[in-house]
Amino acid sequence: MSKKRKEPAQTKPEGAAPCAACEAKGTQRRRSFLRGIWMGLGAVAVAEVAWLVAGFLKPRETRGVDAGDRIVVAGPADRFEVGSVTAFPRGRFYLARLEDGGFLAFGRECTHLGCTVAWEAKENRFLCPCHASAFDIGGGVLNPPAPRALDLYAVSIENREIKVDTGKRSRRTSFDPSQAVHL
Repeated sequence: MSKKRKEPAQTKPEGAAPCAACEAKGTQRRRSFLRGIWMGLGAVAVAEVAWLVAGFLKPRETRGVDAGDRIVVAGPADRFEVGSVTAFPRGRFYLARLEDGGFLAFGRECTHLGCTVAWEAKENRFLCPCHASAFDIGGGVLNPPAPRALDLYAVSIENREIKVDTGKRSRRTSFDPSQAVHL
């Protein structure tokens, strides 16, 4: 009698590689999962760039400015000496009283690159700290590279009181005595 010997069921030893079909199936799942993650991250990055570009290209919103906020009351005309320049930080301008008694209101920005100019009383001129442009008391260019005179704000005199409209700024090429407002 021959006895048939039962062979034990084949078991994989620990650490052995899975069958090729099982391995391919697992790899496909992993690859598609990772591909999905990368596609999602790429879509988020593209959306962020598009949002930044749209924000950059969108025009800035202008705040509504009341006429009361634009008009700065500088004070009585007698307060300002002839040949003096007074800074008004709230309105961001200078008020100059010329030798002939006329008034001019200048913007503080240099016409070269927009740096803030300062009035130097000892030198009797406006000086730009960025590129050494200089302007006289009438705002005219004394020393380039500034291409034109300082910008003017509209000045009005009512009941001997000086008012400056900071909403009305005008560009000019040079100083002209007719630009000054007299009592």
